Amino acid sequence: MVARLLLRAWSRGSAVGPGAPCRPLSVSSELGQYLHRSVVPTMHFQDSLPRLPIPKLEDTIRRYLSAQKPLLDDGQFRKTEQFCKSFENGIGKELHEQLVAQDKQNKHTSYISGPWFDMYLSARDSIVLNFNPFIAFNPDPKSEYNDQLTRATNMTVSAIRFLRTLREGLLEPEVFHLNPAKSDTDTFKKLIRFVPSSLSWYGAYLVNAYPLDMSQYFRLFNSTRLPRPGRDELFTDDKARHLLVLRKGHFYVFDVLDENGNIVSASEIQAHLKYILSDNSPVPEFPLAYLATENRDVWAELRQKLVSDGNEENLKKVDSAVFCLCLDDFPIKDLVHLSHNMLHGDGTNRWFDKSFNLIIAKDGTAAVHFEHAWGDGVAVLRFFNEVFKDSTQAPAITPQSQPVRADSSAAVQKLSFKLNDALKAGISAAKEKFDATTKTLTIDLIRFQRGGKEFLKKEKLSPDSVAQLAFQMAFLRQYGQTVATYESCSTAAFKHGRTETIRPASIFTKRCSEAFVREPSKHSAKELQQMMAECSKYHGQLTKEAAMGEMGVGNMPLGHIALSTRARALTVTYLLCGTWQQPKGLPCLNYTWTLHMDR
Repeated sequence: MVARLLLRAWSRGSAVGPGAPCRPLSVSSELGQYLHRSVVPTMHFQDSLPRLPIPKLEDTIRRYLSAQKPLLDDGQFRKTEQFCKSFENGIGKELHEQLVAQDKQNKHTSYISGPWFDMYLSARDSIVLNFNPFIAFNPDPKSEYNDQLTRATNMTVSAIRFLRTLREGLLEPEVFHLNPAKSDTDTFKKLIRFVPSSLSWYGAYLVNAYPLDMSQYFRLFNSTRLPRPGRDELFTDDKARHLLVLRKGHFYVFDVLDENGNIVSASEIQAHLKYILSDNSPVPEFPLAYLATENRDVWAELRQKLVSDGNEENLKKVDSAVFCLCLDDFPIKDLVHLSHNMLHGDGTNRWFDKSFNLIIAKDGTAAVHFEHAWGDGVAVLRFFNEVFKDSTQAPAITPQSQPVRADSSAAVQKLSFKLNDALKAGISAAKEKFDATTKTLTIDLIRFQRGGKEFLKKEKLSPDSVAQLAFQMAFLRQYGQTVATYESCSTAAFKHGRTETIRPASIFTKRCSEAFVREPSKHSAKELQQMMAECSKYHGQLTKEAAMGEMGVGNMPLGHIALSTRARALTVTYLLCGTWQQPKGLPCLNYTWTLHMDR
């Protein structure tokens, strides 16, 4: 239920020896058209999902004060209590009544859904670094499958299989199983499929299973965020059948679905990708992709110039493409290089407005970079996991497969954009801003090898609570104080839920941090362990309340944790998205701490 980390621990892994059995190619009655055929229809639970609750005002204030307690001295806290009491008995009561009334008039959705889209789409900052995160795949377990052409073909086919499985209603519904032995079984699935959709959620609930909202899934494909003055627009055209491929700043399109909606042969996709990889054209003097990195109002104005200058049809092909496949011409050096490349790259070979970019480097290192306005990590992570599983366990081609003889020069269209002087100037200005901004981002990491989540679980500690406690200790050691902290938690257990805020800083983390950092010799190991257990228990309570939509202390759209004070700030990137804008004249840590953790 808690929002999961989106950056996987990435390592090269040892190659499989020559004696290992060959992996079978995907075979099915539909010739590899689907990932699987779910017994339960994909959207079976959607109609009966519970609505996101509005917390009681008094509960919200109580939780708010609990979050403020570790941050304020006694005088400040008493003053905050007075403000809260005045708010609760005054304008707060009136605002809460208005919110409840509005919620009753919109029972088809959640009270947060509309404002959430407005919050994202009305933001005018560049979506690069500020909003778009990425997820990095592990390498294919069989090293020979990490050849760029082989992996690009297999991942593309698996992604289109996901699309077909989803649209045919054959994708297994997303369900959070608290007791998998009872709910994640063939028997339960065969029974629940006969329960009417209007009641199906309750049937799952009886066996401790919680179906998750899947309303965002349709935006995964054929979707793009279009820049508009003041507020952007989400565009989807599910009739389009072509893939968009970017390489060295050039745009290519070719069909991956035929006229009947079937996936074209994998060898044909392989042939077209090979053709694109053989194009020796240099990077354009004015790479169009820089425009999608601009301030949204600036980009909206430049896009209108593109349309006016005869580029409308080509832009439609970019916007409506199934997704964007980015082929990079260099290998990944290490995790820091991976993070920079997948998060922002050099600006030439991504279309940041697409619902997602599937990025594959020269050495087969792959990642999904996605635009955040349309949805959250639940849908993307499901897609991510399914594509990795399918492409590695049921690959469409082998490294020995030869592409079919196809007329790729006719099937693959290389898009050419007409650029006048104003557009060229706009691209140059966008590049200058992009380069300057990305240079301010520093990523570093430490891989801790002497422990992990399994050890913490054995000690009956929440791994997430320990990670949050580590952030508190690091900031206290660096700056001598406890500050407000943000952690995202999914509310996908409710219809049209998005995310809720966990406030990990508490009186428990403050006491524990001070004991470890300032006076470790005054406490026994048993006492320190007890403090950690208290932190874990309280964090678990906060997490449960957030997942159930009960926090009500405010949300934050960016997928990052910002530890901040008036004097200084530390940004701890959790989903590798979002940046913190440093106020002028204030000191700030000059690096980002990045947490790498296996799921």
